[in-house]
Amino acid sequence: MTTTAKTTRAADSSLAALIGTGIAAAAAACAATMTVAATGRAAGLSLDVGGAPIPLSGFGVLTAICSIIGLALAAVLARTVRAPRRAFVRTTVVLTVLSLVPDVLADAAVGTKALLMLTHLIAAAIVIPAVARRLPA
Repeated sequence: MTTTAKTTRAADSSLAALIGTGIAAAAAACAATMTVAATGRAAGLSLDVGGAPIPLSGFGVLTAICSIIGLALAAVLARTVRAPRRAFVRTTVVLTVLSLVPDVLADAAVGTKALLMLTHLIAAAIVIPAVARRLPA
């Protein structure tokens, strides 16, 4: 009985640490992607895709949504696979590469496409390592 309680508390503690780290990383990634988009716009790059402008807040919102999905993936992997860190990194790197495909295909200027891809890579560079560090090897 005592062993179960200690194991459960340790698992709850590591899950709380994972969530806390993931939320902090998501917030940092949101700020970073919005800053990159604002900098790109200030440098003269268009944020128009298909003739409609992407608002700066849109970068933050989509970064937050994708980061939270990644955090949920990490939590599931932590409980279901033998090497959750490796599985998380491999999966999220593949998902990051796949996330670039719509940017390549978007009806936008080349500079806009490059800026969009850069924001994906920056968000991934912030969130993936932070969350991975909290997962068991």
